[in-house]
Amino acid sequence: MKRYLFHRLLALLPVLLVVSVVVFCLIHLAPGDPALVILGNDASPQDIAALRQQMGLDRPLLAQFVSWFGEVITGDLGYSLFLDTSVMTLFLQHLTPTLALALYAQAIALVLGLAGGVISAWQHGGLADRVIRMLATFGMSVPGFLLGLFLIFFFAVQLRWFPVVGYRSTNESFWLNVWYLTLPACALGLRIAALIARMTRAVMLDVMQEPFISTARAKGVPERKVLLRHTLKNSLIPILTICGESFASLVTGTIVIESVFGIPGVGSLIVDSIERRDVTVIQGVVLLITVCYVAINLAVDLLSYLADPRLSVDGGDK
Repeated sequence: MKRYLFHRLLALLPVLLVVSVVVFCLIHLAPGDPALVILGNDASPQDIAALRQQMGLDRPLLAQFVSWFGEVITGDLGYSLFLDTSVMTLFLQHLTPTLALALYAQAIALVLGLAGGVISAWQHGGLADRVIRMLATFGMSVPGFLLGLFLIFFFAVQLRWFPVVGYRSTNESFWLNVWYLTLPACALGLRIAALIARMTRAVMLDVMQEPFISTARAKGVPERKVLLRHTLKNSLIPILTICGESFASLVTGTIVIESVFGIPGVGSLIVDSIERRDVTVIQGVVLLITVCYVAINLAVDLLSYLADPRLSVDGGDK
């Protein structure tokens, strides 16, 4: 177990290094000058040059990267060029709405995905199976932002059941928070629900072919118990794996949805920072998001390792 964890952590270091280099280069090679954005178009070239020197933007890219990455290793992600606040503080301030949205979307995805996958496998080849597969294909094909706009038009503008945009903290009201997050959570969660439903159906159909399922049916075990206690229970490892990976994608993939629904999460922080060329915030937040994504996937891998005895045999402490 320790050796497995060590190798997994060791394999993550090159990923983080590559992401750091790519993000740094893309941001600094993109058009736009932070010094010009701060001072405005009326600033003189001398003032712009002085500010660039003060912020260290006049140095070669390699020198800037080495300086920034050296601070990152020590845990210092720097300060916003515009807000005079540390990047970590800004990230934590905007993390709560993102996590609330991701958890709500994951709950929707789990309920609808598992229910749809179980029913589809149970009614294999029937009308319900065909309808669920069609809906799953549609859900995976429609982009989240387009589904979000449709939900806004139908449920917020036409029916007026939900607010068009905005966010309310749980400190104000838990149910008000749920009310404001329902539409964006559906826009995110329905796509993941379609993926979980397809995975659940496929895995359960494979398990149904196992001899112990035929034995249970031959013994007269009710079909409901065969489906839930035997088939679904033995299908949980790959299903939980895809659920964990989907949650990682939800946490890191809320940028567009937060912009569409006006949610002040990490995605909105990135968009605002890009608009004002706040390179320090962009670099730090993207790196933190990558770390979160990698950490969640590592946790999913470890849970799969601990839950499946075959993994312990193949990859144990030899």
